[in-house]
Amino acid sequence: MKYLLDTHVALWYLEQSPRLSKNIEQTIDDAENDIFVCAISLWEVAIKVNLGKLDLRLTLAELFELVEIRNFRIIPIEYKHMLTLLNLPYHHKDPFDRLIIATALAEQLTIISADKNIQRYDVPWIW
Repeated sequence: MKYLLDTHVALWYLEQSPRLSKNIEQTIDDAENDIFVCAISLWEVAIKVNLGKLDLRLTLAELFELVEIRNFRIIPIEYKHMLTLLNLPYHHKDPFDRLIIATALAEQLTIISADKNIQRYDVPWIW
């Protein structure tokens, strides 16, 4: 399977948070699965850390290094993602979440997310 991690899921996984269920952790660890992270998620983390709205147990550099060590595939923002974004209903206005959803749709990925707002969209997801 091919999964796209929502920003909070990537953070919980990389920081080994107890908020991440063992089932989801096993899904991410399963070598049979391809795990993706949007570049927008990394940007979101950097912005929130810089604004003091997010405290990490790791430094930003350590977090990004773990993304590479875990072989998460980074998806850059592409035109097709933005065009998909134009067709999304406005269930909520978070621009980061909306681009994550659009990326999942355009790339045919299943999102791993605990976010109830993401679950309102017609996009494959698990939690």
